[in-house]
Amino acid sequence: MKFARRTVLGSLLAAPALIRSTSARAETRTLKISHQFPGGTLESGDFRDRMARIFARDVSAATNNELAFEIYPGSSLMKTVAQFSALRRGALDMSCYPLAYGGGEVPEVNIGLMPCLVSTYEQGMAWKNAAVGQKLTQILEAKGVKILTWVWQAGGMASRTGAIVSPDDSKGLKVRGGSREMDLMLKNAGAIISSVTSEEIYASMQTGTLDAAVTSSTSLISFRLNEISKNVTTGRKGSFWFMFEPLLMSKAVFDSLPAAHQKAIETVGAKLEAFALENAKADDDKLADIYTKAGVKVGDFTKPALDKWKEIAQATAWADFAKRNESCAGLLKLAEAVA
Repeated sequence: MKFARRTVLGSLLAAPALIRSTSARAETRTLKISHQFPGGTLESGDFRDRMARIFARDVSAATNNELAFEIYPGSSLMKTVAQFSALRRGALDMSCYPLAYGGGEVPEVNIGLMPCLVSTYEQGMAWKNAAVGQKLTQILEAKGVKILTWVWQAGGMASRTGAIVSPDDSKGLKVRGGSREMDLMLKNAGAIISSVTSEEIYASMQTGTLDAAVTSSTSLISFRLNEISKNVTTGRKGSFWFMFEPLLMSKAVFDSLPAAHQKAIETVGAKLEAFALENAKADDDKLADIYTKAGVKVGDFTKPALDKWKEIAQATAWADFAKRNESCAGLLKLAEAVA
């Protein structure tokens, strides 16, 4: 086959441009997202896993696939509590993390699971732009962690014995609260405290080493506690348990990215807050439906019961938190100011 001289010359002239374009194209950087929750897909499963997958998809699209993500559900990459330290050191890129689990390293973050401090989703989400949210963001970033998506979840209490609504109902039972402050309130109410992590709840309740656990509605569903529970108290009408479970990123990793990638990450992270809020509320109702179908007795916290829990929380958990250091005391005052 013969080629015209101009065709050959044209191809030779075009070649260097093609090479320059290929060499200038940014290499794909892959970031790891770890969390403790069960894995699923973009369309189904635990909404916190779905949130991570949607984040990965949308950021990849926004950066022309210059950023890619690997998602490790079920603490398959590293243990749950260790993820916070790994984020701080830059050893882990991102995590969907119950913030209070990091209280052993940064005591201020225990405010993310302070009993009776947040009583509605609207109050929790109002923290973001209030002084308490700005202060918490400042504290975390100084410790090497950046908040990308604000996520609050109401919690309920599953029990292998009787229903737990009022403080007196917990007396003598082995209960998992999920944070130092929650445990202080439960202990004062008469419960025996267990420190098992979320993913250990099922096995512990199954063997009888744990009588009851309070955790998010989504976890009560995902961890299939309906299979081994006799009673559940939902957070549909209020709860003493509201947990801050944000999507977090290592600040060192974030700072290492170009400005365009940082903007894409922040934009997608903020947009996902509506998704998280909608699904957290939906799971409160879904919880009751799933447990009812499983033959579990379903109840709700009452206003008088929650008032009793709050009295105990203020005298124990809140007071203890405020005494830890000036930063904790100041953060608590800022949180109380959010109606």
